[in-house]
Amino acid sequence: MNGQVKSPRERLTGLGTSTTNWFASLIPPEQIAGMPDILHVTEETHQHQLHETVLATEVDNKVKTKLLTMWNNVKYGWASKIKTNFSKESPVWLLGSCYYKKPEEALSLDKASEAGLDPDSSEDESLAEDATIMDEGMDGFKRDFVSRLWLTYRKEFPILNGSTYTTDCGWGCMLRSGQMMLAQALVCHFLGRDWRWRPDQKDEMCLQDEATHRMIIKWFGDQPTEQTPLSIHTLVKFGASAGKRAGDWYGPASVAHLLSQAVKDAALRHEQFENLAIYVAQDCAVYLEDVRKACEKPDGSWRSLVLLVPLRLGADKLNPNYAPCLTALLQLDVCIGVIGGRPKHSLYFIGYQEDKLIHLDPHYCQEAVDVWKDNFPLASFHCSSPRKMLLSKMDPSCCVGFYFSDKQAFDKFVLTIERSLVPSNQKVDYPMFLFCEGSGDEIRRGYEVTEDMMATANVSPDQFPTDELPYECEEFEVL
Repeated sequence: MNGQVKSPRERLTGLGTSTTNWFASLIPPEQIAGMPDILHVTEETHQHQLHETVLATEVDNKVKTKLLTMWNNVKYGWASKIKTNFSKESPVWLLGSCYYKKPEEALSLDKASEAGLDPDSSEDESLAEDATIMDEGMDGFKRDFVSRLWLTYRKEFPILNGSTYTTDCGWGCMLRSGQMMLAQALVCHFLGRDWRWRPDQKDEMCLQDEATHRMIIKWFGDQPTEQTPLSIHTLVKFGASAGKRAGDWYGPASVAHLLSQAVKDAALRHEQFENLAIYVAQDCAVYLEDVRKACEKPDGSWRSLVLLVPLRLGADKLNPNYAPCLTALLQLDVCIGVIGGRPKHSLYFIGYQEDKLIHLDPHYCQEAVDVWKDNFPLASFHCSSPRKMLLSKMDPSCCVGFYFSDKQAFDKFVLTIERSLVPSNQKVDYPMFLFCEGSGDEIRRGYEVTEDMMATANVSPDQFPTDELPYECEEFEVL
């Protein structure tokens, strides 16, 4: 149409072998001899064209991944560094540790004496520990914060089970938040709550701690292998048995159960997990018999326990009555944080100041790290930029985590936590969650027997109070 005439080679190059053979049948044999290089497209040409197509597809996928990364980082307001303001007058709490911006404002034993406390009392010992922490000031807070493991979106990792995904960018934030909470439990279990990441120090103790530090990170490596039992690949694989697919969004309760499955499965293959149990509360109730069964060894000793309690603290918005209860839990040294966030925007809450929650944000897409390389870089697994969010903006659906090193720690928690679970301004007690004797399975079987009896007697379930019926964890609402 434009006046340019294509040569026979231009017209035929790129056609399949069957197509060129069909054209060849229309041409007299005596003319074929004059143009054999046109009609016989070699296998080498096909391979070259296929290679170019594959390269173009790979480049296109990389461009799409980079654009998606940029979009998510812009969408969620991510920058390499962000400055968060902290009040000079109020303490900052981080997973049971308290810090003041002005060290001179820290509590002292002199103030305790002025208050008339017994110098030999246990309260005084606690105040002395708090004073030591507060004397660290905000530098101590920064060291504590940056030592928490930060697990974010990653890209260009091996394809996720039964999908085409090589990134969790845009959908895996709740899984990453759950990984961070479990990682904190493992840090407490293997390194202790007081451990700090000190990359500049190379003494023998620091090198030993660094080896353990790397071991924990490897378990979360973005690879579908037995050596990475807590990876996103493993969590997606377990999610598939519950009808979830890669790319689906997960709620806090769903992730709690996935973490439980992953830890129990890891214990079958890794001896490091043999002394660790995990229990997920059912319908806002911790059944003490089930905890005992999970923790007790044949010789009567106890495993360390990770307790996960899915909650729903309101209908569409967080019930403000429970805000003080939530912050009280973050003051406990056995607390490993809260996974929740805003609707469809998961965050890992690890502390607070005044009416704002301090969190680690998984919505930052980074390159996948090969954790099996010697001395793989650690910087991308630690965040130096704390962020805050108004407590009132928190989604009511969340999951609180705790770590107990032994039975004594758990028993003490059961005896002392009750006052922190009930809002002080409520006329009727509606705790965030309960401790119940017995086993949850036995109680559920009791409900099934009751329902069978109701069916036999032709009694309508509507005649029974609805608060006596079991609830699904993510639908349960504390009024």
